[in-house]
Amino acid sequence: MSARPIVPRRQARRDVEDATDYYAREAGERVALAFIDALESAYGAIARQPAAGSPRFAHELNLPGLRSRALKRFPYLVFYVDREDHVDVWRVLHAQQDIPAWLQPER
Repeated sequence: MSARPIVPRRQARRDVEDATDYYAREAGERVALAFIDALESAYGAIARQPAAGSPRFAHELNLPGLRSRALKRFPYLVFYVDREDHVDVWRVLHAQQDIPAWLQPER
């Protein structure tokens, strides 16, 4: 099975920028780069096996097809839906956030 392209939505890209900025400001460039490495590793795993993500929030929020995958060493979750020709990344959220509120559609 070949890897599917990862296509982050605009809000997912903003989430990553915000987290990277936070880590750079609060913990330094090395930690910010480690966050990016962890995200890229998660994206790679998702691209290879999108069905392996947790469907927990799909059930809780009644969003069929929604899956999530945790980043290693960072308290972030990647939320995505597997499409026919790509993986649609909705958000990259801190695990302690109000996930249901943050997953509402963009206004």
